Amino acid sequence: MLDQQTRFYCRIALILLFVAALSAFFALGGNEWLRLEVLKENRDRLITFTERHYLLMLFASALFFIASTALSIPSGGILSLAMGLLFGRWLGTLMTVIASTLGALLAFLSARFIFADLARAKLSQYPLAEKIVKGFEGDPLRYLLFLRLVPLFPFWLVNLAPAVTKISTRTYIVATAIGVIPSSFVYANIGQALGDISDIEDVWSPAVILSLTLLGLLIVLPPLFRKSPHRPQVNQ
Repeated sequence: MLDQQTRFYCRIALILLFVAALSAFFALGGNEWLRLEVLKENRDRLITFTERHYLLMLFASALFFIASTALSIPSGGILSLAMGLLFGRWLGTLMTVIASTLGALLAFLSARFIFADLARAKLSQYPLAEKIVKGFEGDPLRYLLFLRLVPLFPFWLVNLAPAVTKISTRTYIVATAIGVIPSSFVYANIGQALGDISDIEDVWSPAVILSLTLLGLLIVLPPLFRKSPHRPQVNQ
């Protein structure tokens, strides 16, 4: 654990870094670039550049994905599509899982050890956040897996909410890495044929949402049906 003075300096440094990164992002028009229309318009150029500078694009895309997730910039969907477009469904899925997991971990650690008070203040503004936090009192691994699998909860919220609970870092990493695999594949698979969608919301058809929700329920529900150890046994 960091002592109070070290935590103070880390907090100041991270706040400055956070502000500088966000300022640079918006100053350079990053919010305008991270749109489906822009990605589709520049599709051929991006593919050509990636073919010529494959490793550079591989690492640059991963680093940008990690940074945007750590800074809670709402760009996961479009970046996941880009991963599928540039690297195909399989490598695109792998890169998305790794980058989103590392970015989420950075957001989680920052919220827990550096911005704990700010995280609690931000989460308190959302009634949904309080319900999510309370859910971690049971089985945190299964619960976080459910939150990751079901594409109905904001990714940034699921990144921050566990930070104010007692969930271990290892459990957070495992649940996040496994939980983002299905959605990462959905995005990367569609991104490979980017011309087939006209809106980012088209990725989540009712069938896809229902499938992932059922998968999440299959993970969460079994413990509820287990026999309680305190339940009285019926004499034979």
